[in-house]
Amino acid sequence: MKSVAPWRTLRWHEGQRHFPGFYWSATMADLVIYESRLELARLLYADFDQCVSWIVAQPFLLMAQIRGDTRRHVPDFLLITNTGPVVVDVKPRKRLEVEKVAFTLAWTRDLVEERGWRYEVWSEPPSAELANLRLLAGFRRDWLFDSDLLRALIAADLEGRTVREALAAVTGWPQRLVRSHLLHLLWKQVYGVDLTIMLSGDHVLERPR
Repeated sequence: MKSVAPWRTLRWHEGQRHFPGFYWSATMADLVIYESRLELARLLYADFDQCVSWIVAQPFLLMAQIRGDTRRHVPDFLLITNTGPVVVDVKPRKRLEVEKVAFTLAWTRDLVEERGWRYEVWSEPPSAELANLRLLAGFRRDWLFDSDLLRALIAADLEGRTVREALAAVTGWPQRLVRSHLLHLLWKQVYGVDLTIMLSGDHVLERPR
């Protein structure tokens, strides 16, 4: 599947409202395209999700005969998860009530679910949660982190401590390095915190269940 290419490539033109680009995915260890800032946000969530093992953007073209017309649609993402494939369309919440958009999403859902796959329409996430994921994503590249310091943070058994207490629990390393390595462990979900509230030193670390 490494050789799978998006159905369509990115498009740029003067005055366009969307901001396409490339996101380096830790899940894929490769670049994944996105066509809008909202799609980039969904990519962050997919990359953070431990259940997701594969991410494909613009994965395929769907075609269906509906009311005598041929309808076509390219979903935004295909996620391979430990519970099966998930097809994702990303739409701003304000556009979900537009008749043409709602119609396309409805027949797409029917086609996808007929295969026994899951279908998801994804809109704007909670702002604090997204801000936290954007922060943690800056610490997603494994090769930038010292394995000895990571082991020290894990061995310190930080469950139940605040982030502030955790930063003081491991000595012998510069504080900035301890902080960056702790944030990497949060991205890897070795430890977890409540991401619905803006991350601070008062957040309590938990071990994922």
